[in-house]
Amino acid sequence: MKLFRHGPSGAEKPGLIDASGVLRDLSGVVTDIAGATLAPDSMARLAALDPMRLPEVPAGTRLGPCVGAVGNVIGIGLNYADHAAEAGLKAPGQPIVFSKHNSAMSGPNDDVWLPPGSQKLDWEVELGVVIGSRAWHVSEAEALNHVAGYCLVNDVSERAYQMEMEGQWIKGKSYPTHCPLGPWLVTPDELGDPQAVDLWLEVNGTRRQSGNTRTMIFGVAHIVSYLSRFMVLQPGDVIATGTPPGVGMGHKPPMYLKAGDVMVLGAQGLGEQRQTVVDSPARG
Repeated sequence: MKLFRHGPSGAEKPGLIDASGVLRDLSGVVTDIAGATLAPDSMARLAALDPMRLPEVPAGTRLGPCVGAVGNVIGIGLNYADHAAEAGLKAPGQPIVFSKHNSAMSGPNDDVWLPPGSQKLDWEVELGVVIGSRAWHVSEAEALNHVAGYCLVNDVSERAYQMEMEGQWIKGKSYPTHCPLGPWLVTPDELGDPQAVDLWLEVNGTRRQSGNTRTMIFGVAHIVSYLSRFMVLQPGDVIATGTPPGVGMGHKPPMYLKAGDVMVLGAQGLGEQRQTVVDSPARG
C-alpha cells in the first residue's frame, strides 16, 4: 500500500494510490496520515478498502510530506562506510544520532531554500523509516513490527552550520524545506526487504549518488532497537537512516548547491523527488 498527503502546505489531506497508480482521496475515511492512522489495526483497515470507491485527486495537485504531525525527525550519521570515508571520518562503532527540527519538513517537489549567505548547501538521499506503534526498549528481532512504512528523504544539510559552528549537527540540518519527505509512505509488505533498496540522486542531470541500503553499517532493525534504548519512539516519528557516498562535501574539490540547481532523487519502490534550489524568502 502506498499512502500520500496532498493539498496546500499546512492543509494537506490523506490519500492512497490504487493498483493502477491513480491517486485517491482518503479524507472521507481518515483525517490524516499521522498518529493513530499509522497503527497496525488502522493500516489494516485502509488496506482492506476498495480504492475504486474513493474519489480521484485532481491532476497537478501538490504533494505534501507523506506523514503529518511528525513529532521527531531523527537522523543517523555516517551510516555507510564509504560515505564516512569521503567525509574523512572514521566509521562509527555505534549509530551517530542527531535531530532535524520538524519545521524542516516539506513536500517531495517543493522548492528547497538556500539560507542567506549559505555557501555549503549539500544533498543526501536517504531511506526514511516511519514509526507506526510506540517503541521503547524493543529488541532487534521485534523492531520492524513497530514500523508503519518507509519513504524517501532528502536530508538537505548546510555543512558550514553543521561542521564549522560549535554545538550540535541540528543547526545544519533544520532550515525550513531541508527535509523533503515522500512522495509516498510505502508499507513494509509492499517495499520488501529494507536492506535491499537502491538509492540515487542527480544534480542538474548528473548522477551524484548511487548506493544500496545493503551497505549500511547499521540496518533498520538495529537502528530502531538502538534508538528505543534512549527514547520512546512515537507513531509518526521519522528516522533518516543515512546516505551513501557522493554528497557534495565528498567531492574534490567540494561542490555545493546554488540557486537554480535542480535535485532529482529516487529509491527503488519509493518513488522520486524533484526540488529546485531558490533563495530563501524574507522572514514571515
